[in-house]
Amino acid sequence: MAMFEITMTDRTTECLVEAEAYQQEGPMTTFFRSDGGRGTLDSWATRLASFRSADVLMIRRRNDSMADRPILDLVVNSA
Repeated sequence: MAMFEITMTDRTTECLVEAEAYQQEGPMTTFFRSDGGRGTLDSWATRLASFRSADVLMIRRRNDSMADRPILDLVVNSA
C-alpha cells in the first residue's frame, strides 16, 4: 500500500496512508484513493484530503517496504 508524506512550509508533516495519487486542483493539492488499485485518477477515485498548495513544501511517496524506516531528512515538530 502506498502512502504520501506531506511536509508543510512550517515543517510539520502529514501522512496519508491510503492515498495513491495526487493532483493540483486550482489553489489546492488533492490526494486520492482509487479502489481496486487502478493507479489512475478517474471519476471513481475518492478524495482523501486537500491542502493549500502554497503551504506544501514537499510531497514524498512511500510504499509498505519503506513504512517502518525512519525519515532522516525531515524535521517533524510535535508541538
